[in-house]
Amino acid sequence: MDPPMLILLFSGKRKSGKDFVTSIIQQRLGSSVCAILRLSGPLKEQYAKEHGLDFRRLLDASGYKEKFREDMIRWGEEKRNADPGYFCRLIVRDVPQPVWVRDRTESNPNPACADEATGAPTLDSVSCKSRRERGWVYTAGIDDAESECGLDQGVAFDWTISNDSDGPLLEEQLERVLRGVQDCLQL
Repeated sequence: MDPPMLILLFSGKRKSGKDFVTSIIQQRLGSSVCAILRLSGPLKEQYAKEHGLDFRRLLDASGYKEKFREDMIRWGEEKRNADPGYFCRLIVRDVPQPVWVRDRTESNPNPACADEATGAPTLDSVSCKSRRERGWVYTAGIDDAESECGLDQGVAFDWTISNDSDGPLLEEQLERVLRGVQDCLQL
C-alpha cells in the first residue's frame, strides 16, 4: 500500500457539520481518490466490546449513545494517551486512496494518522454558530472535554469553513479547498 499524498484533517465542534462537509468533498473528488477515515466507528466498536454494549446502537443518533458518551470520551482519551496511534492503525489498514480525510480531529494537531503521510497534513476547521438549530445543547463533561476543545487555541488552520445558514456560501468555500487538493495532487 502506498502512503497517501494528502491528508485533510477536519476539526469542528459537535453539530458543526463535519460529516456533511467531508462527504461533499469525497463526492467531488470521487471515492477512488478520497477515503474518509472515521475514527468514531472503531472507537465505538472497541468500547462496545469492552463494555458489553450494542455497537450498532452506539452508531446511531439515539439516546442510547448519549447515555454512554461521557464515559466513552474519557475511555477514548485514555486509550489515545496510552497509545496515540491505536485507533488510527485500525482505520488506515488497506486504504489505497491518495487523499485521506479524517473527519474528526479535535484534540491533537499532529495525530498519529498523519504519521502515515509522506508530507504534512492539512488542517481544516468547520465553524458553525448554527449548532443549536441542529439540536446541539451544551453538556458539561462532553463539550468542555479535550476531545472537543483540544484545538481551540494554538493551531493554524489552512482553511476555515463557515457552515452557517447566514454565512458565506458553502459551495464557494469548498471550491477553495478542492482547488488546493487538486493543486497538491496535480490532477
